[in-house]
Amino acid sequence: MKKPFIMLMFIALFVVLVINIMRMPAGLGTDSLSYNDATEHYIQYSAEETGVTNIIAAILTDYRAFDTLGETIILFTSIVAVISVLRPDKKPENEGRVSHE
Repeated sequence: MKKPFIMLMFIALFVVLVINIMRMPAGLGTDSLSYNDATEHYIQYSAEETGVTNIIAAILTDYRAFDTLGETIILFTSIVAVISVLRPDKKPENEGRVSHE
């Protein structure tokens, strides 16, 4: 019962991922998701707003700290879930043995 449910969940998540990827705008033009006002703001004001000379460090630790923390928690949770699913079943040592007393 456990394995069909897990497979169904993986298939459902895969379908949701594919649908959302298909809905994303193509290309890297000015209408793309990777180019917006936040990018310009980070480049222009990150040094004076955060006091950090490294823009990447300023974005990860100051502007997007909660998002980065959430991503780290999700990554850790997914690693634990995969390890728990792939772990072999533990069986008692004396199961299946016949006692000759």
